[in-house]
Amino acid sequence: MNKTKTAIVTGASRGIGRAIALRLAQDGINIAVVYAGNEEKAQEVLREIKAMNVEAKAYRCDVGDFDASNNMVKQIIEDFGGVDILVNNAGIVRDGLMLSMKEQDFDSVINTNLKGAFNMTHHLYHHMMKKRKGRIINISSVVGIAGNAGQTNYSAAKAGMIGLTKSTARELAARNITCNAIAPGFIETDMTDSLSDKVKDTVLGNIPMKKMGNVDDVAELAAFLASDKSGYITGEVIRVDGGMCM
Repeated sequence: MNKTKTAIVTGASRGIGRAIALRLAQDGINIAVVYAGNEEKAQEVLREIKAMNVEAKAYRCDVGDFDASNNMVKQIIEDFGGVDILVNNAGIVRDGLMLSMKEQDFDSVINTNLKGAFNMTHHLYHHMMKKRKGRIINISSVVGIAGNAGQTNYSAAKAGMIGLTKSTARELAARNITCNAIAPGFIETDMTDSLSDKVKDTVLGNIPMKKMGNVDDVAELAAFLASDKSGYITGEVIRVDGGMCM
């Protein structure tokens, strides 16, 4: 274990982000927990991480805000002495058919999910280049590959993350910095718990493995991509979807 590494995980107070933060902490990595609003949940994650004897701090920030995220990144670098891993996981949903979708619902999803990933990567770009080493992991989605009715904003943002991933990977590869995307499919989270049984059955019918994934399935892949074992993998989009989009 290398206890000197530090990871920033955005959207780390719950769901996939929380699972990734906890999994990286298991590998002895210090964690900067970035969250948007739920301080209670963020503090819970913080306590769990600290129980693993690694350093952890929570930072409340709208990653879609360029200046606020820049100030936060500077503070994290000062607090931890550097950053080695960035996990761009922060995301929101504002679902609806395009015909009835409000402009604000489109803009807010793009701003958080896509621009937020750009902002965080941009602010760490020079820092990682100077270190000549780094791992950037973008949490995309299968809907960024296949699309989904009622999610034009979310699908566009997640597809954009794939383009962001590949371009960033090309720019930074020579500096020993990798950038990869994970595209989860139907994962058990608070979001899926609220779906009706009928909707769940319909979705499961389209998954060859006939079951939902869990957050740990995504977190294990993130831990691999964050490790030294994945040093020759970059610009890749890896689905965790039970065969849904193969």
